[in-house]
Formats: sequence, C-alpha cells, structure tokens
Amino acid sequence: MSDAQYDALSREVLRAIETTVDRWLDEDVIDIDTHRTGGLLELSFPDGSKLIVNTQPPLHEIWLAAKSGGRHFRHEAGRWIDTRDGSEFFAVLSAAATEQGRQALSFTPPSAG
Repeated sequence: MSDAQYDALSREVLRAIETTVDRWLDEDVIDIDTHRTGGLLELSFPDGSKLIVNTQPPLHEIWLAAKSGGRHFRHEAGRWIDTRDGSEFFAVLSAAATEQGRQALSFTPPSAG
C-alpha cells in the first residue's frame, strides 16, 4: 500500500466515525463529544471515558485506545484487521463504544467506491 492510499483509507475511517457520532447526536441517541487533531480522533463519553482513534502513517496502521485496552489494525483485503487476533476494526470499535456508552452502539465501515 502506498502512503497516499493509506492516507485516503485512514481519512475515510475517521470521517465515518465522525459522521456516525454526529448522527447519534442529531437523533438524541447519545451525547459523545468528538475532537479531531490531524489523524487523532478523541471520542468523549457521558461518563468521562474516552476512545482514541489514532492513525499511524509510518506503520500504515490505525490504533484504538479504549478502557478495554489498546489495539493496532492494518488494512488487509478491504478491511482494517487487528494485528494480534484478526478482529475487524469497526466490530471492536462498536464493542468498546457499547461498553463505554452503556448502550448498544454500532459503527459501520465506509462504503466502498
């Protein structure tokens, strides 16, 4: 993967997360505050906990920090996959958000194309 491809794919991930959180706010699902600085996106939950999604351009990875721990994801076959256990990024992100938001929350990957 080229640096340009990684940059485009990782920006899509951050944009998809922000779009979902904005929709939840508009629909009064949950009040999650987002703060983005470059390739770092911080999600602050009502209980004060945070999820941090951070792009890692030199490694072509996306990192996720949650109460449950930190994970690293690499793009493989059209999906972001955990480098240790093969879990898919959006499934892990959804599980972490559900835990920290204390309600069912589901993120979906950006549409292909």
